[in-house]
Amino acid sequence: MEKRTILALALVALVIILTPKLFPGSRVAPVVGQTGSEQVGVAQPVQDSLLAQRIPPQAKVERDTSVSAVSNPGVAAAVEQDAAEQTVIESSVSSFATNSSGASLQQVSLRTFRDLSAARAPLVTLTAGATPLLSYRIVSTRDTIPLAGVIFQTTREGDGITRYDGVVGDSPVTIRYVVKPDSFIAHVSGTIGRSQTTGDPRFLLIDLPETLRSFEADTVDDQRHLAFAYYTKAGDARSLPFGKLDPGEVELVPGPLTWVVTKDKYFLVGLLSDGKDPAFAEFSAEGGIQSSRTETHAKGTIVHRLSDGAFAFDVYAGPQQWRRLSSLGRDFENSNPYGGFLQPVVQPFATIVMKILLWMRENLRISYGWVLVIFGIAVRLILWPLNQKGMRASMKMQRIQPELNEIQKRYKSDPPKMQAEMMRVYKEHDMSPFSTFAGCLPLFLPLPILFALFFVFQNTIEFRGVPFLWFPDISQKDPFYIVPLTMGVSMFALSWISMRNTPPNPQTKAMTYIFPVMMTVLFANFPSGLNMYYTIQNLAALPQQWLIANERAKTSAKS
Repeated sequence: MEKRTILALALVALVIILTPKLFPGSRVAPVVGQTGSEQVGVAQPVQDSLLAQRIPPQAKVERDTSVSAVSNPGVAAAVEQDAAEQTVIESSVSSFATNSSGASLQQVSLRTFRDLSAARAPLVTLTAGATPLLSYRIVSTRDTIPLAGVIFQTTREGDGITRYDGVVGDSPVTIRYVVKPDSFIAHVSGTIGRSQTTGDPRFLLIDLPETLRSFEADTVDDQRHLAFAYYTKAGDARSLPFGKLDPGEVELVPGPLTWVVTKDKYFLVGLLSDGKDPAFAEFSAEGGIQSSRTETHAKGTIVHRLSDGAFAFDVYAGPQQWRRLSSLGRDFENSNPYGGFLQPVVQPFATIVMKILLWMRENLRISYGWVLVIFGIAVRLILWPLNQKGMRASMKMQRIQPELNEIQKRYKSDPPKMQAEMMRVYKEHDMSPFSTFAGCLPLFLPLPILFALFFVFQNTIEFRGVPFLWFPDISQKDPFYIVPLTMGVSMFALSWISMRNTPPNPQTKAMTYIFPVMMTVLFANFPSGLNMYYTIQNLAALPQQWLIANERAKTSAKS
């Protein structure tokens, strides 16, 4: 079997092995209640956290949103839930709905993004269903007190500013929301006074949304992307998919943390620590109850360290637009980590590709569909000289291969002599042993861009709902499978042309048929824009492959 065939088979195996690892599907969580050695995904004890050891035992309990959890039963009994008042704080691109019950953030409506789901609501509204997007609990020296059910007094201080004042137990609490104009950002700050019964406040627990309602055409795919993400002060961005948490399993992330988010495929609700010294001391995630094969609920809690009873942080509730996230600083553009276990390599490369595509869109003023067409052609033209050199090296290697085979047979019992003779042949033809791999280099060069584009298409909201040609949405699969089939045909054409005027090889001939079929099946349900890019790459490579085949034919005729 030729070395090129072996490398091609290795490439196929690499694609088959890496694809399920890079793009895993949902998994079925183990049954809750297993014990002993059969138990999988055992919940990590909260006591393992150094910070949690300083929180009183009452703090180490499950989230409780009932009024009965308030430490002062008299106050709790006097609170009437129907007295809660909702306040909408608006900016030009979003509106934040807060509630006087617990001073919680209920939902955020996005004015510039439409619902693509079957429900066809006019706009995307980030909501966690029956629970708030953000709710709070106070950790003091002797107790943990939820704010849920406590009715706060509402004061509108001006456009985009709402303040809540209330008494939790016997502690005065103030929470202030300031929505920044033309943004998806609200600055949240407040103070918590000392309690005579529960002691000094030490931490504010901020409960993140347990889920996000889907507004996408493919709801299941959107829910598979539900995850937490966080960024440590050391500069380490990590993603924690809901599907990685079994029901009841707890994962603790020690701080300090710069930001923590709950996200789906295109949108996120994220909290960014205010100031140079991050006040987010810890983050805990707990798997929720599983009602289907796709995990759609998980509990996330941020432990915010208080400074003399005061706290402050930013809330971003909006699209995962790279430029917006980047403008917030604090490396918030990394709130959507790419690549799984290959993240350190894939993330920077995907960021570069994204920057190029955004630049082309803004400067050429064309749709993203045409951007991908031009980008695919440009990549092929840039790689043309290197591909040409590699293909010619492969042709030269094929010409001297019979002579190398003869040397191997003749000097089989004398390896030093065989090595010397082979090096002589390489030198006569201005080649080296490494020239063997040069012919396969064109197969590997486009792969980094292809992998990067896959992840870009997974979560890049700029592609969301963008129509092109017959595609209703380039971020979704081709509804008629025209492009995947064209891609497969173009791959077959490339392989067939490359085999012209070469010695017959049964293994290579088999790969000519097998590889295009495998790639067509693999890419059939991938985003249509990604398939289009790969198809353009193949079509742009056909002229070069044809020229090389003709050059090979002329060389063979002369010899």
